[in-house]
Amino acid sequence: MAITLDAQLLEILACPSPDHAPLRPGTPADADAEALTCTECGRVYPVRDGIPVLLLDEAVVDGAPGQGDATGDPDDSHADSA
Repeated sequence: MAITLDAQLLEILACPSPDHAPLRPGTPADADAEALTCTECGRVYPVRDGIPVLLLDEAVVDGAPGQGDATGDPDDSHADSA
């Protein structure tokens, strides 16, 4: 199901990260997802009960290489556990 946000609201919403880029509906993998995606950093913000949750702690970074996680920390999935 695609999100149904007012077009005017969507125009003024922006990513809360320092770049403050515009958001677009859906995710890169699913244009009909209940989410908003930053056009600059790729963070995906959930939309719950029709309300965008624009909190950096709630964002998920699209799995693009080199982007790290939503906190801006580098991806440590290859770090030694020893």
